[in-house]
Amino acid sequence: MAHPVLETDECIGCGICVDACPQEVLDIQGGTVTIANEDNCIGCGECVEECPMGCITEIVDD
Repeated sequence: MAHPVLETDECIGCGICVDACPQEVLDIQGGTVTIANEDNCIGCGECVEECPMGCITEIVDD
């Protein structure tokens, strides 16, 4: 199963990654990105590419 790897220390809660994800995997809660629907991840990497802070470092496939 694919899922994004989050490094939330630098997250500014902008939501760009949430909007970029075509499968609604991510959400912003408490001002930072969280994985809301891990099972929906297709490993496309759009969130990695769009995060301006580099908080989503890679997509891993378990």
